[in-house]
Amino acid sequence: MEEAIAKADVLIEALRWIREFRGKITVIKLGGSVMEDSRALTHLLLDIVFMETVGMRPVLVHGGGAAVSRAMAAAGLEPRFVQGRRYTDAATLQIVERVLAYEINESLAAQIESLGGQARPLNFRTRNLLFGEPIQLNGKDGSPIDLGYVGRVTRVDRDAITALCNQGVVPVIPSMCEGRDGQKLNVNADTAATAVAQAVDAEKLVFLSDVNGVRRDKNDPDSLVHSLTAEEAQAMIDNGQVDAGMIPKLQACLETLAKGVRKIHIIDGRLRHSLLLEVYTSRGVGTEIVRQ
Repeated sequence: MEEAIAKADVLIEALRWIREFRGKITVIKLGGSVMEDSRALTHLLLDIVFMETVGMRPVLVHGGGAAVSRAMAAAGLEPRFVQGRRYTDAATLQIVERVLAYEINESLAAQIESLGGQARPLNFRTRNLLFGEPIQLNGKDGSPIDLGYVGRVTRVDRDAITALCNQGVVPVIPSMCEGRDGQKLNVNADTAATAVAQAVDAEKLVFLSDVNGVRRDKNDPDSLVHSLTAEEAQAMIDNGQVDAGMIPKLQACLETLAKGVRKIHIIDGRLRHSLLLEVYTSRGVGTEIVRQ
């Protein structure tokens, strides 16, 4: 009986958040080791089905770097990264499109459906929602660096996303975009998710990471910071308190908050039901970053 009462208490705790976020869009960025762990991925997708069932409007944006690298190796191609971005020539682009935009994208949507939800794979064969332009980085000497077919999102089909959300369908969006000339471009998944969150005026943007959030000591999981304002997050960066690998993600979070997204969460996607624990409990299990 005590166990049953404890379960009821959990539901009552969640009730406040279920009411508060009903009808609100949350963009979830999926990538990294979560996609390589079938059990963790199933738990995450089940969390997304739960969120939609209780009235939230989840949007899934995904990468698939490890699978792309495996496919490249099978084709005899060596992955090459430039300033953290995958160099994408014509041969690599074909693999990225096949693996990321079709195989992974359609598999994720099918898995959501198999768990009782409704989902729509949104790719170049069904309906592309992300549009952009090639990006060009500069080297230390200021000279341009060739990245190949790598782009950034400049426009998102907001109406198509919100229409699906209002129908109770989870949009599943790969991190690729189409240029003005119809050229397909490979896009960093973090920046793609950020662009989507800004376009749809999301209540939340959730980054699934391989760590439990922002830590005061990168080597101590117990030093997790559960809540930060944008000002506090910037101070941690300036004071050198943040692990180097977390700095780019935090900087992207701050830019996104400045452009209208209300809250950003960084959580360990490998933790069972971490998405539900972060959104529907008072304390959460990761780091929440808010404007003020």
